[in-house]
Amino acid sequence: MAEDVLAAIRALAPTLRERAAEAESLRRVPDASVKELEATGFFQLLQPEAFGGRAAEPAVFYAAVKEIAKACGSTGWVASVVGVHPWHVALFDPRAQQEVWGQDPKTRICSSYAPTGTAVPVDGGFRLSGRWHFSSGCDHTEWALLGCLVPDSEGNPVDMRTFLIPRSEFRIDDVWDTVGLRGTGSNDVVVEDVFVPDHRALSFGPVTALKVPGHELNPEPLYRLPYAGVFTTTISTPIVGIAEGAYESYVEATRQRFRVSYGQKVAEDPFAQVRIARAAGDIDASWLQLSRNITDMYELARRGEEIPMSVRTRTRRDQVMATERAVAALDLLMENSGGSAMRTGPSPVQRAWRDAHTGRGHAANDPERALQMFGQSALGMNIQDPMA
Repeated sequence: MAEDVLAAIRALAPTLRERAAEAESLRRVPDASVKELEATGFFQLLQPEAFGGRAAEPAVFYAAVKEIAKACGSTGWVASVVGVHPWHVALFDPRAQQEVWGQDPKTRICSSYAPTGTAVPVDGGFRLSGRWHFSSGCDHTEWALLGCLVPDSEGNPVDMRTFLIPRSEFRIDDVWDTVGLRGTGSNDVVVEDVFVPDHRALSFGPVTALKVPGHELNPEPLYRLPYAGVFTTTISTPIVGIAEGAYESYVEATRQRFRVSYGQKVAEDPFAQVRIARAAGDIDASWLQLSRNITDMYELARRGEEIPMSVRTRTRRDQVMATERAVAALDLLMENSGGSAMRTGPSPVQRAWRDAHTGRGHAANDPERALQMFGQSALGMNIQDPMA
């Protein structure tokens, strides 16, 4: 059962927490952590049953991500991003799925979806070249999902596709050196004039319309969910988990802290108590909305019903606001953590603060775009944005 995976993740969390500093030092998730996550069955949660996966309810996947991110923000981020890729591969042509998982159903996939490369149409497929940035966890994967614009005969972009590339046909440049999410190993993926057959290039049009070739092989309701809702929730959930983990660390430390300036235990400071309440409320609200939306979408898919635009845009609205609330909660806690929290060293609140602010910069967390889409939907306007 998928719940068994969640229980195993909770048991593993203390070990991941102990390795958080190691992940920062390595600038990637330690190999041991990836192996132990794999042993829990986590990476198979969103993988189709046809290739040994669980095709689980997505709420279980996101609950597991939150638990991992509470322990280590970088590990939670990588787990979320790499863990969601089996869901995307399940939408591809069955031939592509067979290539990825046919010999090894535990094969992992990284990604970089921003269309920074070049795709040239040729007979039977495309010639792909370019450099893709911010591919989290790529050192632990054997395939890559890379976004690219496809031009017409005159060179004008007419389509956006995701290309599936094996590890033998790309290289990784170690360029990730940041103040936050340091342990994610979000390095560059470089491809040099590689042929990609048609069946390993999936257009965003069918994905947005929920009519993809992978449905032929994978009938589970999990694969009838909208891409935008799944992937943006994948970005916000670890940030909420990071905030929740920092909140727990802050409360524990506050019980022991003494503020010399006021001659007072911090736990007795009413203003500190108010900050705790506000932070807890924002973190709870963020998770409740994220989990509600993903559960509502899954239930509609399970019943074979259309997922209306109102639910899609509500999901995007709540996703960006979850990130905002989580970061704001961390700011409240960090502001009241004292000077010691700013020292270089193992401060879990400081690390969480850096991690969450770094994650906030992801394109999926653009609040204006998502909130505008919700407003348009609420007003009955037609929405063309593929990220709805």
